[in-house]
Amino acid sequence: MDLVFLHGGAAAGKLTVARALNERVHFGVFHNHLIVDALTAVFTFGTPSFVKLREEFWLATFREAAIADTSLIFTFAPEASVKPGFAARARAAVEDAGGRIRFVRLEVSGEEQERRIQLASRREFGKLADVETLRRLRAEDAHAEQPPSDLIIDTDEVSAEQAADLIVRALELQPVQEHPRYPTDQPS
Repeated sequence: MDLVFLHGGAAAGKLTVARALNERVHFGVFHNHLIVDALTAVFTFGTPSFVKLREEFWLATFREAAIADTSLIFTFAPEASVKPGFAARARAAVEDAGGRIRFVRLEVSGEEQERRIQLASRREFGKLADVETLRRLRAEDAHAEQPPSDLIIDTDEVSAEQAADLIVRALELQPVQEHPRYPTDQPS
């Protein structure tokens, strides 16, 4: 099992690269907003219950995927509400269950980040889409703990498809059979 842990700031291209990578290797895309959206339906972002449950969901998913030998791609934006040591806990959850985790940092310049933040596609998952809020959060999150990086990609310089190709080559990823979302066998 491989966990590709894509991390970077807002609008660095994490979900876009994850989708391009999925097209090449068929790893499931477990992106940040799946859990954030589920939890913010009940708890305000950053509250103690939100922070606790978000990490529990992340780590439990990593651990169970490793146990089931199911490779995945995770997208993550380092920010102040994530407790220090998360990357190490993610590594332990995966490796203790027999999997392999690789960290890929996607970088984007401030100018390009501000251009991308305003794109209509960002509203798909209720992503940050306001430049003034981005600027405030950049200052607040400047001291957030950064995960390690086995590979760094400047998304100002390469397309999502090129980034996915670089990841496949650098991490020596092997495609897997795409798993069905629902069971294909019908009970008799």
